[in-house]
Amino acid sequence: MKLAIVSVLVSTAAAFAPNAQPAAQTALSAESDRRNFLGAAAAFGAAAIPAVANAKVDYENVAFLGGGAIVDLNNANVRAYLRLPGMYPAAAGKIVSHGPYKSVADVYNIPGLTSAEKEVIKKYEAKFTAKDPSPEYVIDRINNGLYR
Repeated sequence: MKLAIVSVLVSTAAAFAPNAQPAAQTALSAESDRRNFLGAAAAFGAAAIPAVANAKVDYENVAFLGGGAIVDLNNANVRAYLRLPGMYPAAAGKIVSHGPYKSVADVYNIPGLTSAEKEVIKKYEAKFTAKDPSPEYVIDRINNGLYR
């Protein structure tokens, strides 16, 4: 038991004892250390590049978000309906506030939709599609931060 205590004390004291004096650093070893550091940094940077390249950049249904002739009921922003006279703001606001829609016909089941709004929707029904909701676009359907 005494031997164990003494060995613990000696090993603890040895941990705090100064080591042998380091060799004097020369310009040659500093240059070598710099090269080793830059080599390690370059390797780390090269390893990080493929992670960035795998990011999803394009949304396959971007043409239906309001820039084309067809508007996606599940992902398009309320401002996409500005190009359709009579849709904005009343009918468009109700469309983006409800959903998701499985088909274009589901729009007629929106509670509180007036007969005039149903007529306007019917007028543009051929210009609508119901794609699968994408979380990146559904979150901004009502307010995308664009103000006049």
